[in-house]
Amino acid sequence: MEYRRCGSSGILLPEISLGLWHNFGDVDSFDESRRMILFAFENGICHFDLANNYGPPPGAAEINFGKILKHDLSAHRDEMFIASKAGHRMWPGVYGDGSSRKNLIASCDASLWRTGLEYFDVFYSHRYDGVTPVEETMQALIDIVRSGKALYAGISKYPPEEQKMAYKILREAKVPCLVSQYRASMFDTKSINLNFGIADENGSGIVCFSPLAQGLLTDKYLEGIPAGSRVARESGFLQMSQVSPERVEAARRLNEIAGRRGESLAGMAINWLLADRRVTSVIVGASSVEQLKANIGSLNQKGFTSEELDCISRIASQPGVQF
Repeated sequence: MEYRRCGSSGILLPEISLGLWHNFGDVDSFDESRRMILFAFENGICHFDLANNYGPPPGAAEINFGKILKHDLSAHRDEMFIASKAGHRMWPGVYGDGSSRKNLIASCDASLWRTGLEYFDVFYSHRYDGVTPVEETMQALIDIVRSGKALYAGISKYPPEEQKMAYKILREAKVPCLVSQYRASMFDTKSINLNFGIADENGSGIVCFSPLAQGLLTDKYLEGIPAGSRVARESGFLQMSQVSPERVEAARRLNEIAGRRGESLAGMAINWLLADRRVTSVIVGASSVEQLKANIGSLNQKGFTSEELDCISRIASQPGVQF
């Protein structure tokens, strides 16, 4: 595992981080979740990405991670960088959602209780809710850091103008934004074009999630939608309508490039993001140790020729491909 400096801070993060968005809830195998977390740590992944609403049910991923941490990794806490977030719906009522000070501070306290941690390494505002003043949300993050509940502050999925405001407020309070998190992939370059430059100019690290476009940038859908998949049941985050002929055809053509490079489509998708030196780390999800092992192994194949990058860009920019 190689590590990259997070923005202008002293923090190093692994090029691949493990996200617990899916596959770590109560509906999943706890034993497999444990194996994945231990395998990740043993192979240099020290950054674990959580949020209060990860599950299902919401909160389950933090509880399960906390159990594994206590039983297997408690002696290694200082070797780990653990993140959590708040801002999406978590509990009933008007205070269980959004970016208010009340929601963020209550959520941080609850997340610490679920994980059994004394502090998070970074705590994020999970989103700009479109209503709460950015000043209120950032002050909550500032107070969370100053109270010792988190070492650093982060933002996730902020629009450009609100992103700039957040950086300014945090910087003036001498609690600079350590890291900004955005969805990004070959099929989803909006944040790369809109947000990455702003983050880089302001000394924030960048962490990317959904690098495989929820599975579209793997070999899973190259021959159509498999029977019994979450997409086929219309119960997953990726909807059947999003597995369009245009995206499937683009994935096939990209898979051909990956084959010529001697790697999988998923591996090429991860390395494509890491080719952008502004990117600190790419968050991967995994449903098995084997899948996680393949993702880590993809780091052995790096570097793109200008011809490869041009070809990837042409394929990914075809009508109907970008999200």
